[in-house]
Amino acid sequence: MIASHLIAYLFTELKHDQLQKTDKFLYHMRLSDEVLHGISERFLKEMKRGLGKDTNPTSSVKMLPSFVRSTPDGTESGDFLALDLGGTNFRVLRVKVSDNGKQKVAIENRICSIPEEVMHGTGTQLFDHIAKCLADYMRELDIKDTKLPLGFTFSFPCQQSKLDESILLTWTKGFKASGVEGQDVVGLLHKAIERRGDFDIDVVAVVNDTVGTMMSCGYEDHNCEIGLIVGTGTNACYMEEMRHIDLVEGDEGRMCINMEWGAFGDQGELADVRTDFDTEIDSGSINPGKQLFEKMISGMYMGELVRLILVKMTKDGLLFRGKLTPELLLKNNFDTEYVSAIEKNSDGLQRAHGILTELGLEPTSNDCISLRRICSIVSTRSSDLCAAALAAVLRRIQENKGLQRMQTTIGVDGSVYKMHPQFARRLSKTVKRLVPSCEVRFLLSEDGSGKGAAMVTAVAHRLAKQQKMRDASLSTFKLSEKQQLEVKSRMKLEMERGLKKETHSIATVKMLATYVRATPDGTEKGDYLALDLGGTNFRVLLVKIRDGNRRAVELHNKIYTIPKRAMEGTGEELFDHIVQCIADFLKYMGIQGSRLPLGFTFSFPCEQRTLDQGILLNWTKGFKATGCEGKDVVILLREAIKRREEFELDVVAIVNDTVGTMMSCGYDDPLCEVGLIVGTGSNACYMEEMKNVEMVDGDEGRMCVNMEWGAFGDNGCLDDIRTEFDLEVDKNSLYAGKQRFEKMISGMYLGEIVRNILIKFTKQGLLFRGKISERLKTQGIFETKFLSQIESDRLALLQVRAILQQLGLESTCDDSIIVKEVCGVVSRRAAQLCGIGLAAIVDKIRVNRNLDNLKVTVGIDGTLYKLHPHFSTIMHETVERMSPKCKVLFVQSQDGSGKGAALITAVACRLREAGQH
Repeated sequence: MIASHLIAYLFTELKHDQLQKTDKFLYHMRLSDEVLHGISERFLKEMKRGLGKDTNPTSSVKMLPSFVRSTPDGTESGDFLALDLGGTNFRVLRVKVSDNGKQKVAIENRICSIPEEVMHGTGTQLFDHIAKCLADYMRELDIKDTKLPLGFTFSFPCQQSKLDESILLTWTKGFKASGVEGQDVVGLLHKAIERRGDFDIDVVAVVNDTVGTMMSCGYEDHNCEIGLIVGTGTNACYMEEMRHIDLVEGDEGRMCINMEWGAFGDQGELADVRTDFDTEIDSGSINPGKQLFEKMISGMYMGELVRLILVKMTKDGLLFRGKLTPELLLKNNFDTEYVSAIEKNSDGLQRAHGILTELGLEPTSNDCISLRRICSIVSTRSSDLCAAALAAVLRRIQENKGLQRMQTTIGVDGSVYKMHPQFARRLSKTVKRLVPSCEVRFLLSEDGSGKGAAMVTAVAHRLAKQQKMRDASLSTFKLSEKQQLEVKSRMKLEMERGLKKETHSIATVKMLATYVRATPDGTEKGDYLALDLGGTNFRVLLVKIRDGNRRAVELHNKIYTIPKRAMEGTGEELFDHIVQCIADFLKYMGIQGSRLPLGFTFSFPCEQRTLDQGILLNWTKGFKATGCEGKDVVILLREAIKRREEFELDVVAIVNDTVGTMMSCGYDDPLCEVGLIVGTGSNACYMEEMKNVEMVDGDEGRMCVNMEWGAFGDNGCLDDIRTEFDLEVDKNSLYAGKQRFEKMISGMYLGEIVRNILIKFTKQGLLFRGKISERLKTQGIFETKFLSQIESDRLALLQVRAILQQLGLESTCDDSIIVKEVCGVVSRRAAQLCGIGLAAIVDKIRVNRNLDNLKVTVGIDGTLYKLHPHFSTIMHETVERMSPKCKVLFVQSQDGSGKGAALITAVACRLREAGQH
């Protein structure tokens, strides 16, 4: 008993001693986590260099665009063909993808051989042979008369410029067919099919096998955004943000990058971790100095690395009693599959003994133990290096998404990963240690080069079909040149109807007289008060206008709240509160004793009969004060001032905010004769010839006309360009059938139009995986400010997704692109319609004045115009195109409701002093 324990103890000690000797000998092949982190950092740097246009040529990691822009979402369906050409045999596959509630992929295939004389013949012979095999298989399946989409896995070095175009750079794997290098292999396949003339196919995609691996797994797991192959060779791919890919035009969305990571280290990045054995492997290869990372990892070299280590350790007397055999010295005589067999837990040592014996050696148990340790160190280094590179890819994706923690899936294929008993487990553990913030699932690919090619094709097919469905809805927002000219013509007609006495009552564009008869001429001066009432806050302003060399406008203002009791009480209570605020302001400014002229911006529906008379038609914005509707609000204000008996004011003008905008800009630019507001609502005004304003007596001079253009189209004249979404928004609005033009262009409604489009697209399965969130169903939830944010050129899709997340919408990258497209289409139409309306106005002014050409300025205010990143540009371009004989300058208003009100008052005072009316 004691003897057996002693023998076991001695065996263990001997084994331990032998392992220590092996570990010491291969010390440089055992990489610490610190070293792996360093490798990962270098790899990430090379990735970034590979993505840059200027640095790509000198980067070892080439980061080739694959033109695959989306991963499967599970809704793919249909019949697809795939060709898989990568060796002396090639496969033709039929892949049926079904989406009847259960994702299912059925694959049939036929293997065809390629005779040597075809491999070494002409390109025409090769592709004619491929076309014949494809035709025979389609005839066998009875689908020769059906034009099916096809994915082509072509596993040779290629340069891609489109998804369906691939230029062969050089033949490998024994192929020498002439006239193919430098040519597009898809074009050559098409020509071969055309020569036959008995069938047709649609080659949708040329696929790299690594990308195919990712796409094959992506169908099973929608989180899969990385592909990895560790077999005879090694490579990886992943989904990168388009904005980082300098080699491809466009910033929207993502694209799969074929990394070609096997060449990492070719610029010396791995010099400190490469060993003498790696140098010997490289010098003995067919491509010295190339693919150095691959030579440290892949199955093609793993067995040879072990053999070189065995030779060196034997020469040093550490193995086989220092005796070498011819078999051990024979290059590539130690297969990588031996490494897998020896590392098996069950019979690994036994297999080691058998393999060494086949090599003519007489191994001891210690020799077998050492061999197993050597295999373990070599394969562990391989998995660790893979893990270091994957860690860089994971960090890159995590950084792109701006996530603290991330869940993702890596699709994997390759004989080393599949067959080696420890590789997969070690890889997973090392990745977890290097990137603890990422939860990674490794998913084994099924037939990446066959099923994967079909999935790339299926995704491309789905995207094309979905784009067609989206275009069907969004095309209704895209106005042709003819339609735009027609809208302009109708606007001019409605303007004429509003100006004429006989048609004014039935006109939709009311063309209301404002009694503002002139714009500022620069001689205005003095101190003026302005009131601005348009909501729960109320402003009182002192506006000091200086003329001469020091011409300027100086504003002082104070904001007061209107309490609910005043908003909903009597008219007397409301106007007494307003006058109390004025009294406080006069005291605050130290001007209690002054009788100043006052302009009153009153932003509620009014009928104006003179400059200082405005009849309130109805309250809006939550006001309900009794005894005001149907009354002149200027009289109500004057009566309240009289009741207070504390100060006197000269109420000169009641002002519309659109007119105030024009007058505010007119002070700085005497050519400003048009005012436009595009914000929550929209309206325009302009200086019309008095002879055309039939609702007001007199033919001399001009008067500013408040168009109230929001109601354009209320008579049905825009029905041919209103979309199903406009009808839905109108139906659910407070005033159905009213303000139709405003509902197509203003900030209050654009977000709601977008929301209705998103709902339809989601129901059609084009967005958010067909799931409508409760918040998206809520009217008004998609505010117009979101359009401005989403369409910002500086905003990455990641931030778009964050905005959608606020709305309870879990979006993919593709969803974000679609939402951005929808916002762009809706806001573009709004800007164009505004531009068309303005073109009608400036053309009318030009014709009124009998001018060949007109130079005019438009004063503008409103959040949509000011804050939306593209609205102003599109509107300006439309005005220029629609009114080519008018040179239009646009000036943003500074405080139209305050400064503008004071300037209207100042102009009125100037005219009054001059004896004009």
